Order: sequence, then C-alpha cells, then structure tokens
Amino acid sequence: MKILVLNSGSSSVKYRLYDGDTVVDKGIVERVTDHDAALAEVTRRLDLSGLDGVGHRVVHGGLRFSEPALVTDEVVDAVRELIPLAPLHNPANLAGIEVARKLLPGVPQVAVFDTAFHRTLPPEAATYAIDAELARQHGVHRYGFHGTSHAYVSRRTAALLGRPLETVNTITLHLGNGASACAVEGGRSVATSMGLTPLEGLVMGTRSGDIDPGALIYLARTAGLRVDDLDDLLNHRSGLKGLAGAGDMREVLSRRAAGDPAATLALAVYCQRIKEYVGAYYALLGRLDAITFTAGVGERAAAVRAESLAGMARLGIEVDAKRNEGVREGIISPDGAPVTVCVVPTDEELEIAVQARGVISGGGASADGQVSH
Repeated sequence: MKILVLNSGSSSVKYRLYDGDTVVDKGIVERVTDHDAALAEVTRRLDLSGLDGVGHRVVHGGLRFSEPALVTDEVVDAVRELIPLAPLHNPANLAGIEVARKLLPGVPQVAVFDTAFHRTLPPEAATYAIDAELARQHGVHRYGFHGTSHAYVSRRTAALLGRPLETVNTITLHLGNGASACAVEGGRSVATSMGLTPLEGLVMGTRSGDIDPGALIYLARTAGLRVDDLDDLLNHRSGLKGLAGAGDMREVLSRRAAGDPAATLALAVYCQRIKEYVGAYYALLGRLDAITFTAGVGERAAAVRAESLAGMARLGIEVDAKRNEGVREGIISPDGAPVTVCVVPTDEELEIAVQARGVISGGGASADGQVSH
C-alpha cells in the first residue's frame, strides 16, 4: 500500500511517502503560514499516483478515540472540539486534515492519535484525585502522549526478544526534548508519565516534569506569577534549561565533562527521575522483561542510559558498558540478565503508516509491525 504520512505543525509540515514499509520520499515544508500552500507544495514534490491513503498525526484524541479513525466530517468535528486540550497542536493537525481532504478527494484519510495507545489505562491509573464532578465537566484525566512511539517501540522490543508481544512486559522510555515513560503489559499501556498535558512526569529539555502543585500556588502568591507566567515557566524555562541553562542534552553532557556543577546537577536530577519511574513501573507490572530506551536522548546518550539504571542490579537491571557504547539498535544488558535492556530507534511515521494501512485495509498491526488481513 502507498501511504502518505503528514505531521502538520503550526510552522512546518513534515511528510513521508511509504510504499509498504519502504520510505520512497520524505521532507519538510518550513515557515508555514498557510497550510493550503504548504500541502500544495507537498503534493507538487511527490509522485502521488496510485496513492492508497493519507495518515495524519493528531496529538489529542481525548476519551473518544482509542484507535486510529477513518476521517469523516464527524471525526473532523471531534478533533475540533478537542482543541482546548491541545491548543498548540490540534488546530494545525486539523488544518492538515482539512486541506488534504480538499487536495486529494477520494483518497482515504486516517487520523492517528498520540493519546489513543493510552486509552487502555485502567481507571486507577487514569484518574486524578480531585473533585470528581469538576474533573468530569472539564475533561481532567490522564491522557498520556507519545503513544505512537511507545506502541512501535514495544512491538520492536518483543521482536528483539523473539517473543510474542502479548507475553512481554516492557518499560519504554521515550527520551527526547519531550520525554515520557510507559509501562506496557502484553502490548497494552497500563501506566504512563505524561498526564492531562505533556508537562507531567520526567524531566525534559525545557519542561519541568513532576512538581508539587503547591509550589505553583506559592509562586503565584509570593512572586506574583500569573497563569501565563506559570505556563511559560513550566514549558519553556524549566527542565534541563532551567537547571543548566541548556535544553540540549549534548550540551549538558559536554558541560558536565568540563566540570560544570549546574550541568552535573541537571543530569543527576534527570536520571534520578527516570530511575524513580522505572522502579515504580516495575512494581506496578510485577514482572518485567525489558526496558527500552528510544528517541533522541534515549538512542544516542549512552551516559544517560547507564546512569538512569545504575544501582539496580539487585532488581535484575544492568547495563553492559561495552554494549552500551555506540549501539544503534540492540540489547545493552549482560547475557543472562533477568531484565533485558534495549535501545530501539523510534519510528512514529512508520507507526502512523502501519495504523493507517490497518484502517484502510480493515486489518490490524501484528507484532512485527506488518498489517494483518
């Protein structure tokens, strides 16, 4: 099947064209001010003859979408209604869908939601302990994000282990500028670190991750910070950037190697938070088969992988120093370790293509990422 994958952002449109699982063309249109012009440019660049469908990344599917959806007018309306939950992303995702429907009439369009993978969270994992009626009225719920990445990586991990997906319990660690952890039980998300928004959980490039909500009330009262100020603080002036002045892990590692105390502390905080989530999710799963690192930091920063799991040998978690260096994809734990530690490059675009194919063909994704019919 020939599938075009579109990731329509507010200022760019990324695209990949697949023939089966093979990328035949890819690129990005930047400085987007008009999605009509941007998508017209994409269609001009590509040979779309014989196109079977278009897969769209949509950040937020709320409680309605637990799987990818064939785009209809009703789906478009639902994505629009969810804009308050993802005001920075859903409008651009929606614009991409609407323009693609106009430019490619008759071609099936599929919305693939970042949140859908986490709709399997049990109520005790998805519910915040606040006034239940207020939460219901305003949709305050743990939705989770990076779902396409966690889905793809957990399948690839099972393949590395040579086991059926439904028999494998994995903790997946998506560590990029945004970062999240996910406990995956037999292919199903049962806990994840991001919540109502992508702010909760792990320390990130510029985002705080977990913080005492009382600290925000305190800052509002003592520092006079308003809602917009707090938003800016937590999203843009926190995380590695807030602690070390640099949101890029490569710079933090370089500065730590040079003896910078701020960078040293930033990395220690970053790795400790990962370790805390690994321990919590191990306890939650009860049996853990694998821990998998993915995304920019997870795939490339050997020091982060080693330090995040240091001191956990009694839990069966170890990183082999030699295997950990320079690995692209593979196992980095010692032979015979009770818990296999892996590095798997994520491929969210391929996951979107796989899910779109599944919807169009009426099949589903198998453990190796192929479509079953």
